[in-house]
Amino acid sequence: MRPAALLLVVWLAVPVLAQTQTASHDGSIPPLKIEVQYTQFTLPNGLHVILHEDHSVPVVTVNMWYHVGSARERTGRTGFAHLFEHLMFMGSGHVKPGEFDEWLEGAGGTNNGSTENDRTNYWINVPSNAVELALFLESDRMGYLLDTMTPQTVDAQRDVVKNERRQSYENRPYGMAEPTLGEMLYPEGHPYHWPVIGYMPDLTAATYDDVVAFFKKYYAPGNASLVVAGDIEPAATRRMVEKWFGDVKPGVPVEPMTIPGVAITGVQKKTITDKVQLPRLYLAWLTPPHLGPADAALDVVADVLAGGKNARLYKRLVYDMQIAQSVEAAQNSQALSSYFLIEATPRPGHTIEELQRVIDEEIARLQHETPSAHEVERSFNQIEASFYNRMERVGGFGGKGDQLNAYYTNTGDPDWFNEDLGRYRALTPSDIRAAAERFLLPDRRVELTVAPEATSSDKKP
Repeated sequence: MRPAALLLVVWLAVPVLAQTQTASHDGSIPPLKIEVQYTQFTLPNGLHVILHEDHSVPVVTVNMWYHVGSARERTGRTGFAHLFEHLMFMGSGHVKPGEFDEWLEGAGGTNNGSTENDRTNYWINVPSNAVELALFLESDRMGYLLDTMTPQTVDAQRDVVKNERRQSYENRPYGMAEPTLGEMLYPEGHPYHWPVIGYMPDLTAATYDDVVAFFKKYYAPGNASLVVAGDIEPAATRRMVEKWFGDVKPGVPVEPMTIPGVAITGVQKKTITDKVQLPRLYLAWLTPPHLGPADAALDVVADVLAGGKNARLYKRLVYDMQIAQSVEAAQNSQALSSYFLIEATPRPGHTIEELQRVIDEEIARLQHETPSAHEVERSFNQIEASFYNRMERVGGFGGKGDQLNAYYTNTGDPDWFNEDLGRYRALTPSDIRAAAERFLLPDRRVELTVAPEATSSDKKP
């Protein structure tokens, strides 16, 4: 049996985040340079650990990334990654069901998790005197989850996930658009073809042994990275990490994914119906993977088109012509393949065809006319402001702890902050036009329409 977790108070005050800025010879102020100090090491069992001091507030985040998401599932057995996001909170070898949340809440902590195509993450935010409790809990579910997981536990959480699918997709207005887009963009068998939450028949068919095998393969120390960030002293924190995670058994190395390229060679059109009052149009294109060439430029393309009230599509469709209720655009970056999405809803009395015609006109204009320096600067300022807003907090989704883990996972360098911002700072208006011209092709895209279901009054006798 593992000993009960102890609480540890650490006191230290040193600067942890430096934003240096000095005037150049011409008197101008260069961009801020971000320096996030950290130490990192790897335990003998393969767990990679990153420690970051930030004494601005007496809070610590324990942020765990497992390098597995729905893309690691297979046809007929989807939804496992998201199912484990639920199972990981249901007790482990030395933590009875319910005690995980109870102990954290008693210490003033919070916790959550999320699943995506390419990773599953869990974070715990606690006052700095409860960091050892957080490390104990996180390590126990990594090393001893199967000690208490039963077929009954799996069945109960399987039902919870099914209900979540009903609430978030099947019974939510426009909810089935997202999984339908994935099926249209990526062919059968591709890791992004199925939704992260999985398919109902697959969740039903999953056996207890299937779930156990998935955990043993992907929830091993060597397939994870841990960030402990906040009001910590690195040497003491390292000893605590070694104490609680050192006895977790290593797993078998996970083989790298080899996925063939994917392309759309024509226009794929589809209409689905839903219990909604207004139709909605979705236009989607395949684009380069996260951090790949033009990934950053396409973020700016999305912002130029629909990133605010003065953006081209929003201003023209919503304000000037007043034919759209809403319009959004985004570069959805993913590890294997990304997609660019434009979503628009017409106002009552107007049609999808009206919106699509204007959208195509604005895309064509961007492809042939370089955007103004003011448009690009506005977009970058919004991106940079969002970046710094996330860095103001240590824990939770998108905080510094989460970003350190993301950068390590995607680049091998936890302190990739300046390089990330540098992708945008290096862009010119011509780069934005070129990205739109290369990737937003009118004859190689997905066109999905969600139409209102016919009511009884609409049906002919």
